Amino acid sequence: MIRKIFVVLGSFGAVLGIIFVGIAIISFTGSMRPKVEKTDPVKAQPTVFVEIAEPENVHLSVIAQGEVSPETEIALSAQVSGKIEAVSKNFNNGGVIRKGEQLVKIEDADYQVALARAQAGLAQAEQALKVAEVEADLAAKDAHDIGAEDGQLSPLALRMPQLQQARASYQAAKADVANAELNLARTVVRAPFNGRIRQKLADIGQFIGPGAQLAQIFSTDVALIRVPLTDEDFTRLGLPLAYTADSSPFPAPKVLLSATMGGRVLNWQGRVVRTDASIDPTTRQISAIVEVDDPYGEGADNGFPLAMGLFVTAEILGQKIDNAFVLPRIAVQSDNSVYIVDDENILHKKPVTIAASIPRGLVITQGISPGQKIVVSRLGSAKVGEAVIPLAPGETLSSPVSPEEADNQNDDSEATNTDKDSGMSGGGDTSSGGAAQ
Repeated sequence: MIRKIFVVLGSFGAVLGIIFVGIAIISFTGSMRPKVEKTDPVKAQPTVFVEIAEPENVHLSVIAQGEVSPETEIALSAQVSGKIEAVSKNFNNGGVIRKGEQLVKIEDADYQVALARAQAGLAQAEQALKVAEVEADLAAKDAHDIGAEDGQLSPLALRMPQLQQARASYQAAKADVANAELNLARTVVRAPFNGRIRQKLADIGQFIGPGAQLAQIFSTDVALIRVPLTDEDFTRLGLPLAYTADSSPFPAPKVLLSATMGGRVLNWQGRVVRTDASIDPTTRQISAIVEVDDPYGEGADNGFPLAMGLFVTAEILGQKIDNAFVLPRIAVQSDNSVYIVDDENILHKKPVTIAASIPRGLVITQGISPGQKIVVSRLGSAKVGEAVIPLAPGETLSSPVSPEEADNQNDDSEATNTDKDSGMSGGGDTSSGGAAQ
């Protein structure tokens, strides 16, 4: 029994011994591990992207859109009735017409007959007038022969009513001839201006009456584009609300028109000739009228005309601002201020004056000096009055280096340079000894 107790105690003691030996090994191993030195975290300076402020002359412009329309568009109509017996080869949809060109010919046989009848009536009236004049002269001569005074004779005795009637009949006959000639001339329908045919509405063999529409045509000498503008746009352009180029001391603003057709950007030039007479009650805007001369000829872009109905973008060139700065919109804060980095890389905030907004950014006229570094990015953790690292757009920053690491690198560099110098000196001594030997 006692022997069993000693056996159990011996086994238990062996286990405890193994445990103590393991703990001792672990402790010894831990004591041999190199100690880690605690260092304070390095606070890296915030970085910002900057641009150098450079003054430039800026032409303010206004971007708007509008649809091209003709200066004149009418429904070409007939003034007399009859059957169409001929049309011009250009009398088709899209046909090009010239002022005075014959487009439609109406059968004129009836009007030829009417003219001949009117001319015959005129000849009869002319003869009747001559007879009445002779009879009136004879009546006056007879009255003088019998010694009658002019005041004693009645107009009827002098045949004056008959003479006046003959004269009136003659004038009426002349008017009938003129009317017949006019109707005959109206059987030929001519183009009232240079233009094109939008839609053909009549053709050969068709009987038409007075006022019947023959075609829808529009002029091509001038194209008009109506572009809506706000009061701010008028201020930027320096134009009064009621503007007409002919009577205004302000020169007509130039307009650059553009549109994309078939993947190609086309450009035309025009000018603002006037504005609408009143403000649109719906949009509270006033439209400016842009005029382009000869849009199908000299005003075309390398053969591409400014077609009617085309939707174009209009850039109206306004007043010029000298020595202004153009900054990206991200650089200007909501309170009209910008962040500037000085020569010591300290961040500052300055108010600026915004003159206008253009597609490239905002035009600044006051608050910035040439050569200043303007922040064009988000600040992140940077604060006004603190040092920052300015970077040019697209530039990258290497890993931040703490002051202690920078000093260590400098010490290592100096030590390396010292070793190199020592090695070079030792080599010289050896060579000297060899020479002496």
